[in-house]
Amino acid sequence: MSHIQQISELIERKRDLFIHVSDRIWEYAETRFEEYQSAELLCQVLEKEGFTVEKGVGGIETAFIGSYGAGKPIVAILGEFDALAGLSQKKATAKQDPLVPGGNGHGCGHNLLGAGSLAAAVAVKEYMEQHHLPGTVRYYGCPGEEGGSGKTFMAREGLFNDIDFALCWHPMDYNSIFSVHSLANFQVYYKFKGKSSHAAMSPHLGRSSLDAVELMNIGVNYLREHIIPEARIHYAITNTGGLSPNVVQSYAEVLYLIRAPEISQVQDIYERVCDIARGAALMTGTEVEIVFDKACSNLIPNRVLESVMYKNFSELGVPVHDKNELQLAEAIRQTLSDQEINTVKTMFPDLADKALADRLNPYDGCPAPLYGSTDVGDVSWIAPTAQCTTACFVVGSPAHSWQWVTLGATSIAHKGMLHAGKVLAATAVDLLQHQELIEQAKAELNERLNGRKYVCPIPKDIRAAARR
Repeated sequence: MSHIQQISELIERKRDLFIHVSDRIWEYAETRFEEYQSAELLCQVLEKEGFTVEKGVGGIETAFIGSYGAGKPIVAILGEFDALAGLSQKKATAKQDPLVPGGNGHGCGHNLLGAGSLAAAVAVKEYMEQHHLPGTVRYYGCPGEEGGSGKTFMAREGLFNDIDFALCWHPMDYNSIFSVHSLANFQVYYKFKGKSSHAAMSPHLGRSSLDAVELMNIGVNYLREHIIPEARIHYAITNTGGLSPNVVQSYAEVLYLIRAPEISQVQDIYERVCDIARGAALMTGTEVEIVFDKACSNLIPNRVLESVMYKNFSELGVPVHDKNELQLAEAIRQTLSDQEINTVKTMFPDLADKALADRLNPYDGCPAPLYGSTDVGDVSWIAPTAQCTTACFVVGSPAHSWQWVTLGATSIAHKGMLHAGKVLAATAVDLLQHQELIEQAKAELNERLNGRKYVCPIPKDIRAAARR
């Protein structure tokens, strides 16, 4: 029996456990660095499965590492479990209907990500036991990927320094090797302090912090024309200064997310944004406090690891869906806009008329641009890293949407999650049995770095926090 068959059987025997974990995390829907129930559940399962668990690693309450084995090679399997604010949604329905109005929801499928990586770690551990394979398998419980860069904080504390390679995955609407160049980013609060006053009787005595926020945003919007086209700048006004228009707002704040292909480019744009904020404060007679929140590095793909992963994924095939699953998926597909459907036609023409992906995308070893960001990027600077995606959602449905939340606790998503666990575990075992490939992957990483060393983009004095 091949290692792929054995891995598949190991995961299928415990499929109910992994589905239970995923569905509970979906219900908890805890946001960045507040994933207490989710982290505790994962730790309990790891301990029951024979892992030694260290909690609160890297100075983060909800970060942990589950380890089995001893010595080299050290396999890192990365797990996430944080949700998104404002995306509460009932499961298995083709209409937007929140469970809790304004509540949280797993709009990026991290309940699946964490549980699928758990399945992989458990399967690798059991395979190592049965075949007396030397080495160590670690499950990294990585909180706060959404707007928190938990892995970057963990990398800053050296938690990945001794690993030999890392594997991860992400729920998506297609099956693929996730070979991409992502954007690095900084996330920064700009907090303006002014002076309150009666907005009608004595406006001249007030200094409006909300005016400062608005002027800053206008200035940044003009800046967009004068930065590289690959860069992205986003903002959210997190405090408007109150609900009364009859009071000059004495305090207001805005949160910025600045992205670019390289950290040095992010740094340059960040400094220009800071100048605009200071200018807005000068124009309004207010003061501005600049509070660095988090950052992450760009992703460095690894062709050696990705090729091994693609070989194992190809042999495993892709998830197969039944009539009921296809009917639900088709009903959700009808909620997509023409633009979303047309995007699919451009990217994956053969999937344009399908509700669920039914094939593995070809792998050519040429990384694609990803205009989003991931803190997996920081791990990829330290050790060779590879990722895959499996079809858990309707083709063309956007991430961070209710359509993803509603499918995240259904059999469609469960199939994708378990399949991802098999791909990761089979890849890890393949590499443990052919350790020369690990050395080749390390050599490739060194070549891509070309003498550069990893420098954590988060300053040492910044701590991981739910909200600043």
